[in-house]
Amino acid sequence: MSEKNKAWYASWFDTPYYHILYKERDQDEAQLFIDNLIQYLNLDEDSRVLDLACGKGRHAIYLNSLGYDVIGADLSENSINAAKEFENDKLHFYVHDMREPWQEKFDAIFNLFTSFGYFCEQEDNVKTLKALHNSLSEFGLGVIDFMNVKKVMNNLIAEEVKTIEGIEFHIRRRHEDGFIYKDISFFADGENHQYTEKVKALTLEDFEKMMAENDIYLLDVFGDYKLRKFVENDSDRLIMIFK
Repeated sequence: MSEKNKAWYASWFDTPYYHILYKERDQDEAQLFIDNLIQYLNLDEDSRVLDLACGKGRHAIYLNSLGYDVIGADLSENSINAAKEFENDKLHFYVHDMREPWQEKFDAIFNLFTSFGYFCEQEDNVKTLKALHNSLSEFGLGVIDFMNVKKVMNNLIAEEVKTIEGIEFHIRRRHEDGFIYKDISFFADGENHQYTEKVKALTLEDFEKMMAENDIYLLDVFGDYKLRKFVENDSDRLIMIFK
């Protein structure tokens, strides 16, 4: 597939600029979130864990440091190649399409930081959800951490400029046709670049409907990384635990 015809997530996530733009994500907050999830899930020491849409593997690496047997999977070949430097006997990384189930079963599957809803067709989102569910062991639990769409739409910053590592990223956001778009343009390495992130504006009700229609049991819902109660218009996140 040519670069031009690639889906947005296949091309943008594979560039070094994606990692520059998002390099300031809070590592301490991310680790606190993982710690809270581990405590809630009550995972045994020898649990098998899948970090789905793992990027360069920072959460998978941290999970492995806690003693778990971890697989990190992502569609971005460049990200997986970077993550492979950290592999060991209990940490492995693979290029993988999240719509495809795994042959093996996991005690926990994490899909974190709004790594869902990328596809144009709703059936692909359903495929992803079913693949997640079908890859869980008998007593395994899945975690989807998604944006709280209602709060995002109520507080959408239409335009902003971020300068990181000398690159001026011009960002425009919009809600259109059931998706939230983020248009990103910048000049780097002698040329102009333009990418668009596109994520389905899925509400809790949308997820509940998808899960109910596919015999997936929604166990719990939280509204932030401290696992506090979900409040529709106020919570920062939509964190769902299912089996």
